[in-house]
Amino acid sequence: MSRLRQPPLVTGISPNEGIPWTKVIIRGENLGTGPTDLIGLTICGHNCLLTAEWMSASKIVCRVGQAKNDKGDIIVTTKSGGKGTSTVSFKLLKPEKIGILDQSAVWVDEMNYYDMRTDRNKGIPPLSLRPANPLGIEIEKSKFPQKDLEMLFPGMSADFTSENFSAAWYLIENHSTTSFEQLKMAVTNLKRQANKKSEGSLAYVKGGLSTFFEAQDALSAIHQKLEADGTEKVEGSMTQKLENVLNRASNTADTLFQEVLGRKDKADSTRNALNVLQRFKFLFNLPLNIERNIQKGDYDVVINDYEKAKSLFGKTEVQVFKKYYAEVETRIEALRELLVDKLLETPSTLHDQKRYIRYLSDLHAPGDPAWQCIGAQHRWILQLMHSCKEGYIQDLKGNLHSPMLDLDSDTRPLVLGHLSQTASLKRGSSFQSGRDDTWRYKTPHRVAFVEKLTKLVLSQLPNFWKLWISYVNGSLFSETAEKSGQIERSKNVRQRQNDFKKMIQEVMHCLVKLIRGALLPLSIPECGLRQYGGWEVKSELSGLWLAHVIQTIRLTYESLTALEIPNDMLQTIQDLILDLRVRCVMITLQHTAEEIKRLAEKEDWIVDNEGLTSLPCQFEQCIVHSLQSLKGVLECKPGEASVFQQPKTQEEVCQLSINIMQIFIYCLEQLSTKPDADVDTTHLSVDVSSPDLFGSIHEDFSLTSEQRLLIVLSNCCYLERHTFLNIAEHFEKHNFQGIEKITQVS
Repeated sequence: MSRLRQPPLVTGISPNEGIPWTKVIIRGENLGTGPTDLIGLTICGHNCLLTAEWMSASKIVCRVGQAKNDKGDIIVTTKSGGKGTSTVSFKLLKPEKIGILDQSAVWVDEMNYYDMRTDRNKGIPPLSLRPANPLGIEIEKSKFPQKDLEMLFPGMSADFTSENFSAAWYLIENHSTTSFEQLKMAVTNLKRQANKKSEGSLAYVKGGLSTFFEAQDALSAIHQKLEADGTEKVEGSMTQKLENVLNRASNTADTLFQEVLGRKDKADSTRNALNVLQRFKFLFNLPLNIERNIQKGDYDVVINDYEKAKSLFGKTEVQVFKKYYAEVETRIEALRELLVDKLLETPSTLHDQKRYIRYLSDLHAPGDPAWQCIGAQHRWILQLMHSCKEGYIQDLKGNLHSPMLDLDSDTRPLVLGHLSQTASLKRGSSFQSGRDDTWRYKTPHRVAFVEKLTKLVLSQLPNFWKLWISYVNGSLFSETAEKSGQIERSKNVRQRQNDFKKMIQEVMHCLVKLIRGALLPLSIPECGLRQYGGWEVKSELSGLWLAHVIQTIRLTYESLTALEIPNDMLQTIQDLILDLRVRCVMITLQHTAEEIKRLAEKEDWIVDNEGLTSLPCQFEQCIVHSLQSLKGVLECKPGEASVFQQPKTQEEVCQLSINIMQIFIYCLEQLSTKPDADVDTTHLSVDVSSPDLFGSIHEDFSLTSEQRLLIVLSNCCYLERHTFLNIAEHFEKHNFQGIEKITQVS
């Protein structure tokens, strides 16, 4: 049958030396699966199986027997693993015979003491000295399988020294073929042994009878003496002497062993102290470890160690532990303050803020650090917005003190540069002036400020909003903190919902008021001008720059809507956009009126085939371009109201449109009644002076008043039949109100 397990291996024995019958503990591997699996145990060649007690597969306890060899291996044999090996050895010491009154440095087991009078062993023999054959007849081992016997007698044993000894098992195993006569003899032997045992104790008494008599006489004499002396302490009495003798013996013994015992006590106390230090080194080293980990930034490690220390020593009554735990608490309190400072630092990333809030919730920091962080972030955003305004105003003041002209006057954004250039060409170079182009198209301070301000809000507000959402849904906090503080936090959230709404509204109001202060100062009350205004700029922004600003604010609104911020919080931005659109329309129409006023100067009196000059065409182009530039402004984006929804606005726009028509009519009147001497011919273009159909004009530049009147009338006819109708169509196309009034004036 093949073995299923590894052979036994002995790796240790304690003690590793001793006299015969010393109790030893054997340790190793694969030392059997149970008591029945252990079938052999020899130490220094002596069989110790009878005294062996199987404890586990790695431990056996037994007594060392008498052996010939002084030193040898420990060999264990099991059914499952076979004969084993040993990596250690046992040294057998020869026992010295010691009398009862002899001094000894070690404890002598009284089980096997030496009797001076009889010179024989009188103690109870150990298990190994008991007879191997208690029946006193020949043993004939049967071939009956061990497993079947174990099944027949569950929990029993054939070992006659065992508590669970089964006589039937023993007889089947050792005497299955023995005859009945021999078994009768065995019974007789057992009876004889039992009688010997009872007679033996009596024989011991008989042998030492004289000793018993001597002891009896001594005790009787002591009794009589004590009775004679009485029970009181009398100086010189036997009891007093006996007490003195005993005290002297005790003092002598103390003196002899005092130094040794003192050293032993000191060693024991040192050993105990070292054991305590070793066992609780986690707590003793914790304050220093916390400081080191805080310097490294390993806050997770600090929190884990603190939680462990709190669970182990939080409620301790031991003074030393209390002292060290108080040190730990001091350092953790310092860590809480450090984390709060880091949390409230600005600027800071959302990831860092969430991390610090989790740490503080794990450390059970007082108050509500997450809400403190939200408040700090809110104040930081407002501060950034006001700083942005102050920076641009300072920059503008620096430029105003320089000899340069005001940048905010009639300039155009870079993105619209091409449009304005083409417009100026078509309108007879009405936009041309002495300024350099690069300087003309430089972004005005107020426009740059609005762009910077909106960019700043869009960079800060998303993280602020996400922080609030995380605060509401509890994802800011760790699982443990979330479970413990869930009810309390849900109350906080309900209370703070309105507070956060006010914060968002405050940011929106600040954004809107700063933009109004820069672009629409008249829409802010006097008391708010100092805080939100301060732009010392007299000239208005052009319509094109206002259109550019409107586009910027619209994009900002879309981005904020994408964050899922409720519309009621963003209503102020919509109101601002509407006011800016109205303002843009007004400014553009006013600028158009001024350009049309200058058209009279550009009349060149060159007549084409239809008897018209370029004036009607220039007039129509001027209005078309103005309306074209307002297309994006007049168009309503989602959520926006129409520019013309207010009757007052309708009236003002209609009046401005009528004003444009009246100015042009006034120009025509001026041209028709202009005296001859006032005709300016220096402004004629290159095209006019080149040879063409009207070359005859070169001969005589002067026109009579009748000719000019005819040309103006011709232009008026064309305007009435075509131009005014086209302009009315354009006004209608752009949803202008009161077109009938405009056409009536024309």
